[in-house]
Amino acid sequence: MRRMSFGQGGPQWGSGGQQQPQQPYQQQPQWGGQPGMPPAGAPGAQDWGAGAPGTQTPDWAALAEASESRARKRRLLMVGGGALATVAVAAVVAVAVVNANSGSDGKPAGELPPSASIPGSTASQQPTFAETKPPPPPDPKDYISSADKDKAPLSAAGLFPGTKYTKGGTTYKKGATAETKDCGSVTNGPLGALLESHDCTRVLRATYEKDGVAITVGVAVFDTEKQAEKVKDAYKKGTIKSLSGKGVAAFCNTTVCRSTTNSYGRYAYFTVGGFTSGKDVTTKDRKVFTAGDDIAGLAFQQIHRRGEAQASAAVQNP
Repeated sequence: MRRMSFGQGGPQWGSGGQQQPQQPYQQQPQWGGQPGMPPAGAPGAQDWGAGAPGTQTPDWAALAEASESRARKRRLLMVGGGALATVAVAAVVAVAVVNANSGSDGKPAGELPPSASIPGSTASQQPTFAETKPPPPPDPKDYISSADKDKAPLSAAGLFPGTKYTKGGTTYKKGATAETKDCGSVTNGPLGALLESHDCTRVLRATYEKDGVAITVGVAVFDTEKQAEKVKDAYKKGTIKSLSGKGVAAFCNTTVCRSTTNSYGRYAYFTVGGFTSGKDVTTKDRKVFTAGDDIAGLAFQQIHRRGEAQASAAVQNP
């Protein structure tokens, strides 16, 4: 169907109501004073404004189609531009990921960044607190190295309790115990003068016996560790006096006996050992040597336990 054009005025109708064929532009009838324009008030007349004589009406359908075409092109351009922008962003992200990963590719696990350096969600992070450690336990020796800290009760019976002492498979029966503040009175030879010159405050003694071999241990007490060490280092001659009684016969009064000396903390301790039969001790009498070493070890053990007890009490009751 041919498109009807309204740009040349209304249709031409004859008196019989039949549509007349259109004539060329130069043969159209005149409607008024202006050629090509219907008179005002005539059927189909439209007021197009004051145009120049002979001006044609715009083709609105063509204009609409052109406008739609331009809008369609703009939409295509916008869609294409958005797609290009998306591709560009994806490319940037891919490059960033590659760059981030390239630093650790091929490296051993030890060279990789620690997981703690990777930022994570703060919502899952827990508060951290500085690690605190309990103070180390006190050294037991600190409590038996000076009279200022060594305050626990001290006696011969308390330092050497019980009725026997077992070392390994050997059991020694305990005999008599004794103590005195007159340190020189329980020594033989120059040992007494040595104790007194370093301000010995008391001597505690106990005797142990096994199969005719008796050992007396004497513990000399001082105010400081330094005094006890000086006595040990200066000792050359003399012995602690043997202590008989409570089932142990006299020994080492006139015979040759074996003696030892040592110190620990503010205590210097000595042993004297021999046969209750009155026999002299020789270097071949291993039983006497072993017994003397065992009882000297007992003295050290009991002094150390004294320090442990006081250190433990200090922790429980600071």
